[in-house]
Amino acid sequence: MWYLLLFWVFPWVWLQSEAQQKNFPFCCLQTSSFPNSSCSSTNGLAWLGDLQTHRWSNASDTIDFVKPWSRGKFSDQQWEHLQRIFQVYRFSFTRDVQEFVKMVPNIHYPIEIQLSAGCDAYSENASENFLYAAYQGEYILSFQGTSFQKAPDAPPWTELVIKVLNGDPGTTETAQWLLYDICPKFVHGLLEAGTPELEKQEKPVAWLSSGLSPKHGHLQLVCHVSGFYPKPVWVMWMQGEQEQNSTQRSDYLPNADETWYLRATLDVEAGKEAGLACCVKHSSLGGQDITLYWDGRHLSLGIIIVLVLLVVLLLICAVIGFVIYTKKRCSYQDIL
Repeated sequence: MWYLLLFWVFPWVWLQSEAQQKNFPFCCLQTSSFPNSSCSSTNGLAWLGDLQTHRWSNASDTIDFVKPWSRGKFSDQQWEHLQRIFQVYRFSFTRDVQEFVKMVPNIHYPIEIQLSAGCDAYSENASENFLYAAYQGEYILSFQGTSFQKAPDAPPWTELVIKVLNGDPGTTETAQWLLYDICPKFVHGLLEAGTPELEKQEKPVAWLSSGLSPKHGHLQLVCHVSGFYPKPVWVMWMQGEQEQNSTQRSDYLPNADETWYLRATLDVEAGKEAGLACCVKHSSLGGQDITLYWDGRHLSLGIIIVLVLLVVLLLICAVIGFVIYTKKRCSYQDIL
């Protein structure tokens, strides 16, 4: 069976702590859709820390390098070998899933499968490894040590799938080899080849605005932080030296240049925002934290949108006026 071959390269890991991000774990994602028994689609991505390093689309037979250093220290021959493995896998994975559907009465189309795997290499002889599988968005099994294990809340039919997987020594041995031997070696090569980009530091830019609060008589203060790398950042609304624990932080959002954006909001009673400030701490700042004080003169989000629309409208009017003027001028020249 070829299940484990894809588990290593393009699966998905759900949780990453800040400590793991600092150590640049290699995390893979693979998603497969089976609308019916004759149609399927598989796509994959791979990440090192916060940087995407590889991708694999359903329309391609090969792994694409996203970064110039994505091959790590693997030789051309090693990559050619992996590419051949994936060409075989594309057919094998689809066929084997279809066989499981026939074997297990409780599995019905359409089907969504997510596979995840990777490792976080700390030294030549130490690493953390993971391999998970999900069916219809629900975690059903993992690989632990030398065998597959059923997830605590997985459906009963998962036991049959695990029995088949664990009953094939080639599958379990391949899983161990990829997770505990190949993956750490590959990650060390990536870390060495991609050091300049992995260790880059981009300073955040911060600004304040106000928004509508869901509470009557309250104002929502918004602190925007953008353009920072690496990902971990500390953003908090402060009253003097006192942290405002009611600060709400958004999820990290990626920018096009592979930096990050985040915002922190605070609901306050209107008229009581004096003395509040947004504090931003990031590794790129060298201990020189950013502190922005709320002075009541910051534009609300609604006003900003109106101003942008006015500017766009003026530009459109200017373009239309220029076109009309040009046409009239040409007409006058024809008459003369």
